[in-house]
Amino acid sequence: MKIRIGTRGSALALAQANDVAQRLVACGHSTSIELISTTGDRVVDRTFTEVGAFGVFVREIETALQDGRVDVAVHSYKDLPTDSPADLVIAAVPERVDAADILLAPSRVLTGDGLIPLEPGARVGTASARRRALLQHYRPDLVIDLLRGNVPTRLRAVTEGRFDAIVLAAAGLYRLQRSGAELPSFERADVVVTRLDPSQFVPAPSQGAVAVQVRRDDTATRTAVAAIDDARTTRALAAERGALARAEAGCSLPFGAWCQVRDDDTLSLLAVLADEQGNLRRAAGAGHDPDELADTVWRQLALGRGA
Repeated sequence: MKIRIGTRGSALALAQANDVAQRLVACGHSTSIELISTTGDRVVDRTFTEVGAFGVFVREIETALQDGRVDVAVHSYKDLPTDSPADLVIAAVPERVDAADILLAPSRVLTGDGLIPLEPGARVGTASARRRALLQHYRPDLVIDLLRGNVPTRLRAVTEGRFDAIVLAAAGLYRLQRSGAELPSFERADVVVTRLDPSQFVPAPSQGAVAVQVRRDDTATRTAVAAIDDARTTRALAAERGALARAEAGCSLPFGAWCQVRDDDTLSLLAVLADEQGNLRRAAGAGHDPDELADTVWRQLALGRGA
């Protein structure tokens, strides 16, 4: 069947959409890609919270899907609110790429020590409340400033020396490099990439994963797309997003969650929450049911009884 894919127009969004398209073609379908501009793409001088927090990168794409202009929407899963429209459903999540964040900084400001190996007072760019909270928790001496834009734009901010360091999702850089996208030269700027341990610098829920969304009543497309789903990834993300749903209902504070599937299929979930005073709470748990595990870990966080 012919499947029309809706996506943002950024290099990373296109890399993700093309990956989904290739998977669907391998299953015997033909595809086309429709570019859709979102509020998050157009407004780049404010934090995500000021723009409208969750949904700023997906609302217009979901509307195109609901209107029948596209058959499938491809999103960075972490951009999706947990309360998506009732007439839409996530039909597949391909296997996840590394969920961790990465620090990019020229060697001149690196010390080689600690989780965040930057010299005192280094200026770090990010627009994420979670990343800001974690940076301030581990390194209160750092200067954290707003940095918005697509991945190549943010990379140029450090390769051109406008920031001493930036923090990105490892998956975004990996996907762009794999797609052959034109990126600033790290070697020329002597920029070093440091992976931040996700057990300490806890990622955003569903970071590194791509969500393939369809209309709930479109049975043919749902069946076609289901063939590219990765069950282990979907199960782990159910725990992360279950915790996120509880966080969205209970607060608007910086939140992170990371779930791993162990060899015996047990889920291991870690979550962090920064309160209004900047204090960081941690909670962890293990279990087989994603929703029960999410509830257990969230209650620990909400009651301040974390790990």
